Amino acid sequence: MWTRQHKQRNTGRLIVPAICAAFLAYFGYHAYHGEFGIYSKHRVEARVAELQQDLATVRKERLQLEHRVRLLHDGTIEKDMLDEQARRALNVSNPDEIIIMLDRQDWRPAR
Repeated sequence: MWTRQHKQRNTGRLIVPAICAAFLAYFGYHAYHGEFGIYSKHRVEARVAELQQDLATVRKERLQLEHRVRLLHDGTIEKDMLDEQARRALNVSNPDEIIIMLDRQDWRPAR
């Protein structure tokens, strides 16, 4: 009678830990780099800080524009504001005035 003797292999014992390590590596990678991961959270927080700074700038500019609009309302129009708006619309100036030409990108509304 013939008998087969099998040598016990060590690779069988490593299959389950290798599969578990692969799953842990996969989920660990996506926990850090995934769409809702740790790194994405830091990028979103940086973007929020940048947008809040932009919002503060826009709010400040809006307040300045609202102040200029209030100066133009009926009954409260100031002569200087009226003169400035008329000169800008008609593109005229007085002979005794000095005109400083600015590039369009450097121009900011008066406060």
